[in-house]
Amino acid sequence: MRQWIAPVLIAACALPASAIPAFDEVRRDFRPSDTQILSREGELLQRLRTDATVRRGQWVPLVDVSPALRTALVLSEDKRFYEHSGVDWRAASAAAWGNLWNQRTRGASTITMQLAGLLDGDWRQGPGGRTVVQKLGQTVAAQVLDRRWRKDQILEAYLNLVPFRSELVGIDALSRTLFGKAAHGLDDREAAVAAALVRAPNARPALVAQRACGVLREMAAADAPAAPRAPRQGRAAAVAAPRPAVDCEALDLFTTAALQRRAFDASEGVAPHFARYLLRQRFGKDAAVPERVPTTLRAPLQRFAVQTLQQHLRELRGRNVEDGAVLVLDNATGQVLAWVGSSGALSQASEVDGVLALRQPGSTLKPFLYGQAISERRLTPASLVEDSPAQITTASGLYIPQNYDRQFKGWVSVRTALAASLNVPAVRTLVMVTPDAFHRQLGRMGLPLRESGDYFGFSLALGSPEVPLFHLTNAYRTLANGGRHSPVALAADGAAPPRFSQGLDAGAAYIVGDILSDGNARARTFGTDSVLATRFWSAVKTGTSKDMRDNWAVGWSERYTVGVWIGNASGAAMHDVSGTSGAAPIWSAVTGFLHAREPSRAPRPPAGLQQTAVRFGPGPAGAPGWRDHRQPLEAARSEWFVAGTQQALFAIDSVAFSAYPESAGGQNDTKKLPHRGRSQASNAPAPPAVPPRITAPASGTIVALDPDIPPARQRLHFAATGGDTVHWRMDGKPLGRGPRVAWLPWPGRHVVQITDARGQVLDEVRIEVRGAGAVGPAPRAAAH
Repeated sequence: MRQWIAPVLIAACALPASAIPAFDEVRRDFRPSDTQILSREGELLQRLRTDATVRRGQWVPLVDVSPALRTALVLSEDKRFYEHSGVDWRAASAAAWGNLWNQRTRGASTITMQLAGLLDGDWRQGPGGRTVVQKLGQTVAAQVLDRRWRKDQILEAYLNLVPFRSELVGIDALSRTLFGKAAHGLDDREAAVAAALVRAPNARPALVAQRACGVLREMAAADAPAAPRAPRQGRAAAVAAPRPAVDCEALDLFTTAALQRRAFDASEGVAPHFARYLLRQRFGKDAAVPERVPTTLRAPLQRFAVQTLQQHLRELRGRNVEDGAVLVLDNATGQVLAWVGSSGALSQASEVDGVLALRQPGSTLKPFLYGQAISERRLTPASLVEDSPAQITTASGLYIPQNYDRQFKGWVSVRTALAASLNVPAVRTLVMVTPDAFHRQLGRMGLPLRESGDYFGFSLALGSPEVPLFHLTNAYRTLANGGRHSPVALAADGAAPPRFSQGLDAGAAYIVGDILSDGNARARTFGTDSVLATRFWSAVKTGTSKDMRDNWAVGWSERYTVGVWIGNASGAAMHDVSGTSGAAPIWSAVTGFLHAREPSRAPRPPAGLQQTAVRFGPGPAGAPGWRDHRQPLEAARSEWFVAGTQQALFAIDSVAFSAYPESAGGQNDTKKLPHRGRSQASNAPAPPAVPPRITAPASGTIVALDPDIPPARQRLHFAATGGDTVHWRMDGKPLGRGPRVAWLPWPGRHVVQITDARGQVLDEVRIEVRGAGAVGPAPRAAAH
């Protein structure tokens, strides 16, 4: 029986040992704990850790491992590695003799035997050590491995699979974590520490340093550095240099510091936020993630967008703005070409993804509102809308919209109102469309809101809800595609074509794009030579939210849609940052980069549109913002219309305008109004004289200062009947004279009165102003 035991055991161990995989198979099955996010060109954009159980880097070829480390490892673990056939029988005999006499020996486990244990769990050492069967199996497996693999393959695989310390596995993870460098750059000290960690991965720093010092002494005693790494093309061969004397005290300090370092970041690159979103959407939470993931990002564009955002935010230093985001989409496919989620090191909240964060869009919702009104044939691009003080009654009180510059332009066309981003005409348009209908329209454009239209009320026209840049940019892409909406595509090339749905009438979408590309139409607000003007065709809209917390520029060209947001992730207000000084320069730079060598042509008008020459009547006398009633409201031009809505003349009936000072709304019918003047022949006695009265605001009005506009630039307008004989008082002090006055609002409760020339009070109202006022003494008002 006894003579059969040994052969049976050896045969039993040889069966699993014969199943050792090939080197190429081990290399192919190696999985780093990080996933590499690649651009469409194949460039590495982001490295992101996806395995939290272990820390593995990339597989490092032996030629890219420091010669010092190869020398240290062989001297420390297996001095006769290049001489034996997988098992060092001399070391095994010495170990057996030492165990017989209870002497401490170095051990007989070779690098090849250790690798066999790493490749096959059956031979791996357990908490109580290896059993006799395991030792025999490991010995047989090492000999099989040595016959099938070359020595350099064994050493390479061992360096990439051996556990070093804590969660660190493989030389790449170790060198980047503890030493902050690649494996080819390790010097003698670092190599000695790495070799010491192989034998005692979790030992105390002092013990690791002691063992590393011993390795350094052996390296010095060997007096022959390892053969230099094979030179690559363009790289000179390494030159062996004499090793310095061993300073174990200094090595102790060095080892302690190295074992405390964690230089291997979990994420590294120029697209961290996109990488996280992509993996979350494509693979879920628990699914296996491949080592390399190709994407649709363009590497040069991504790097340019990151650099441009950071550079512009540095230029805005001192204006309390540190965050931003950029998103670039391909119009035809919806693929993401660039995704910058934050300003990186400039931000105190760099992990927050500005592309997905919910922020108030401000005026960037206006194109969808006017597009809906045009598609429903409520308005045309030449329709006249009134930009004047408005007080709109709502369930919660009076809503008093204001323009950014606190000025009113009077009667303007829809083209001018949208391009110049006038607030009051947008609110009047929403009154026609209704908030609920506009809420549904935004949903069709890919902008779902959490609350209903009635929740936001008429402030919906000025961007009071919160939306992410991700959805807003894709909604503008819907305009670029003639009103056809499709989701953003994250898959690389070769995926199924996008599935479109009609979110807005194609004719209305074309007209909106034509307005937003019209530099002359936006000149009233932005000037004729603003940063929004490009040398190629493009359409763009800016927006600013309450208290300058958010600043936007979103627009499109023939092939691309670009969205930019800047602000603060904390929600803090910026200081004196407008659409043209904040997000617009970044939008202009990114769009210009896209079209540096690529043209952008204006789109062709779809079927169902008609181009007609139009002219405008003169402005009505007394209209705000209009000085000469003999001149036309706007210059004659050629205008686009949805078929059936075209007309040649747009004017305001002067008789209908006679009630303008008391109007809280605006006359939006641009056709000639019916005559509503007084009868020419009447024998009835004249009506009794009506005493002057304050017509606006109503008594009890609560006015909230607009945090989107500097307090010193805000005005509250008062109106009264009685003509120039009316004298105004604010809290008993003279305020102005005439039927209309403008007052710089001051927080608190106030009494507004009108008197006659003798000071007798004719009427009074009480109002309350809430919010932060301008710094300085309470202001006075001037007559309008």
